[in-house]
Amino acid sequence: MDSTILISAALNGLLVGGIYTLVASGLTLIYGVLHIINFAHGSLLMMGMFGVYYLLIKLRLDPYISMLIMVPAMYAIGYVLYKGLIGRFSSGKDENILLITLGLSIVLENLALMFFKGDTRTITVGYSDTMVELGPLLFSLPKVISFFIAMLLCALLGLYIKKSNTGKAIRAVAKERMGARLVGIDVDRIFAISYGIGVATLGAAACLLMPIFYVSPYTGHVFVLVAFTVVVLGGMGSFLGAVVGGLIVGLTESFGGLFLGESLGQIGISLIFILILLFRPQGLFGARG
Repeated sequence: MDSTILISAALNGLLVGGIYTLVASGLTLIYGVLHIINFAHGSLLMMGMFGVYYLLIKLRLDPYISMLIMVPAMYAIGYVLYKGLIGRFSSGKDENILLITLGLSIVLENLALMFFKGDTRTITVGYSDTMVELGPLLFSLPKVISFFIAMLLCALLGLYIKKSNTGKAIRAVAKERMGARLVGIDVDRIFAISYGIGVATLGAAACLLMPIFYVSPYTGHVFVLVAFTVVVLGGMGSFLGAVVGGLIVGLTESFGGLFLGESLGQIGISLIFILILLFRPQGLFGARG
């Protein structure tokens, strides 16, 4: 096979993997602090993508510009969901949180079916068909823009968690809840903030995905497996792992589509998920339990 085709597949895989990284970083944050898997992650991303779609259709707002609305809006939704639903009715039990987020996922999906029907929607912007040339290689401009914005946002999120007072409180709660309470940290508030930030990353990801992907009530199913695979591959709760895992999964999907066909491209993702669970369940950067 021509080396140009292989290089193109690798770079396209990395471009898509950057967006996967952003989707998975929210899941990583939620798991790292709350120590639960957010089953509503994919459905919340789907709702965010519908939000971006209607901002463009109704207000003619460019998807990248709509990030200024979607990120704070999704943060507010996540914060309210935790304070008003998850935190209130879970009684502090992880199994209750799992059931609540699973129920939330089902409710959101059915609401989307009721209001938006089962149709697949895409958007077209002025630069949708613009290509970036790199020697003999051609890349979609929206993919390139989305990749760099996703990497920038992941870096900013990492710096926020590492340097800010709220970020330090988040890390303290993630490491030792009881100790955090003893030093005066409002743990329940930190839980809500963490969940809100995790959902806010989905708002950003929705803006980056809509110029290159489609949305339907079932779109969340496409990304939830990818996000879980990235988190497990990189190591539960590891931001560095989410970045590396996202890029690896993007490469796997790209080469899978190249060699097996687009419809079978995601088989490699499922295979990676199974192999990691079998041979290194703590992930690439996770601590052994």
